[in-house]
Amino acid sequence: MKEIVVISGKGGTGKTSVTASFAYLGGEETVVADCDVDAADMHLLLQPDFSKAEDFYSGEVAIINQDECIKCGKCAEVCRFDAIPIIDTQYIVQPLDCEGCGYCARVCPTNAITNESQNVGQWYISNIKTGSVMVHAKLAIGADNSGKLVAKVKNEAKLLAKNRNSDFIIIDGSPGVGCPVVSSLSGANFVVLVTEPSVSGLHDLKRVYKLVKKFNIKAGCIINKFDINENVTKEIGEFLKKENIAHISNLPYDDNFTKAMTVGQTIVEFDKGQLQTILTESWSKVKQLTINN
Repeated sequence: MKEIVVISGKGGTGKTSVTASFAYLGGEETVVADCDVDAADMHLLLQPDFSKAEDFYSGEVAIINQDECIKCGKCAEVCRFDAIPIIDTQYIVQPLDCEGCGYCARVCPTNAITNESQNVGQWYISNIKTGSVMVHAKLAIGADNSGKLVAKVKNEAKLLAKNRNSDFIIIDGSPGVGCPVVSSLSGANFVVLVTEPSVSGLHDLKRVYKLVKKFNIKAGCIINKFDINENVTKEIGEFLKKENIAHISNLPYDDNFTKAMTVGQTIVEFDKGQLQTILTESWSKVKQLTINN
């Protein structure tokens, strides 16, 4: 069983469209994990049935028992996050501002404050239209700890892949270089970098590859919309060669990317021409690179 993570330095490069196409091409030999929990959208293309759903708890939030509160204000005084304002003569904890540090509970003279586990979202196991399964999640609005939720999604995907004797886990990671990306990369066998030929695309490609190098993971790159700026495409190619990153393929700019998403299909379902051919060949290359790694 091999883990393939698809990431991008920035949003809007076509990362999820590429990942969903790989998942479709992989069919029953793959388990899919959508680890872009802050803005999950793989479900729009793979038609999950949400057969299993569970709440995810991480971190804590302070709760004030108003019957025990004597309104001394000590909790508000020590809160560095200004999370305990007075509302209608009562000290009320604002969950979005509370960091769950517990300092307010320590200074409360009447023990009126307790910390409770915080529900920060849900995670799901779904059957999908490829005949396989997908583990995915949704982070609650304003919630943090997305890295921990990503770890949960990945661990559940590993268990499913093991039980199904699947050859690959296809992981759609978050854009950028933050905690969710670090969690996505942990334990991966191969990384596919999806970029675009723009100044920000090249800059963020270099930035995210620095992170990949720290994990000592082999990587390949797909340049999407390569024909919109041939000069930057050439610069990206030079960077890939310098860093020994496999140049998997170039995808042309094509309105079918948008049209496919509009009807809830992967590109390889919707486009029976050039895009389907390139992505099918790309998936074959990725599998081979992963196996040989």
